[in-house]
Amino acid sequence: MGKPPPWQKEGEFKTGLLPGKLPPDILSRLLREEPIRDPRVRLGPGVGLDAAVLDMGDRYLIAKTDPITQATDLIGWYAVHINANDIACLGGKPRWFLATILLPESGAEEGQIQEIFRDIHRACTALEMVLVGGHTEVTPGLERLIVCGAMLGEAPKDGLVTPEGARPKDALVLTKGVPLEAVAILARELRGDLEGKFEQRLLDDAAGFLYEPGISVVRDAQVAMEAVSVHAFHDPTEGGLATAVHELAEASGLGAVVEAEQVPVLEAGRLFCHHLGLDPLGAFASGALLIALDPGDVPTLFSALQSRGIPAALIGELRERGEGLKLRERGKLRDLPLFTQDETGKVL
Repeated sequence: MGKPPPWQKEGEFKTGLLPGKLPPDILSRLLREEPIRDPRVRLGPGVGLDAAVLDMGDRYLIAKTDPITQATDLIGWYAVHINANDIACLGGKPRWFLATILLPESGAEEGQIQEIFRDIHRACTALEMVLVGGHTEVTPGLERLIVCGAMLGEAPKDGLVTPEGARPKDALVLTKGVPLEAVAILARELRGDLEGKFEQRLLDDAAGFLYEPGISVVRDAQVAMEAVSVHAFHDPTEGGLATAVHELAEASGLGAVVEAEQVPVLEAGRLFCHHLGLDPLGAFASGALLIALDPGDVPTLFSALQSRGIPAALIGELRERGEGLKLRERGKLRDLPLFTQDETGKVL
């Protein structure tokens, strides 16, 4: 194949990339090229690390940014909650939100932007936080609406939860079920295609998953922290539960085993994914929270979550790194799949 051109380092990717997250090996290499020189950075960028933590003296400031690129309906609601979730996953409370709203030239109108702002304000009110800034424009050449959120939150010095706290033999608990977010997106974005194939009540309920059981995990995390000593949280988003376990394991330097039969797959998720040929373990899963904790604390955690109406299931355990990442299905172990492209991208 010959030597790479002078502007391309040995080992750099040479072909196009698929839509979705960057492959973990590429992202890890890019992040390693620029060391962190500020000692106040308590937690910096890395695979499986979804927010930054800055030491502000008497408390930690947590900073997060994430775009919404797949959903268009209720995109402002998505943007607030998706960003707030990662603040909560570090033990913090989301407080301030900024939004960059990019509208395509085709179809851009004042009513659309009013709706986005309304949804942002509603979501901020639900989380007892505020919109503090951002940027809005009609962008030439853009094919679809994009909202990129930035969230700031706070955590007390003794309340930070990071992947560093995860340990081998920790239990892995999942709240609610998967793929919650994908179910809502599919019911809203593909409503015309799904009508006639599924009952209207199922489609209506699925579309309402944004609100109930909801794509927020802020309350899940708060209840868990009040009940037990949480070793680590992770918020399954793009790439679904399977990718979330990969990210948690990478960030904590551990392996894991996931028990396929114990993963709570929502009925609508099972039906939609079967119909569309998607794997529910690899589809957008915001709304579910992955919790690593001492196995002896699982009953206490379940009791606390149940008392607040939050279902949960024990889906596996963390292992030593050398044991790899495995999925046990029908009694047989195989490699846990990694979805660098979310499954919903196949149909949206």
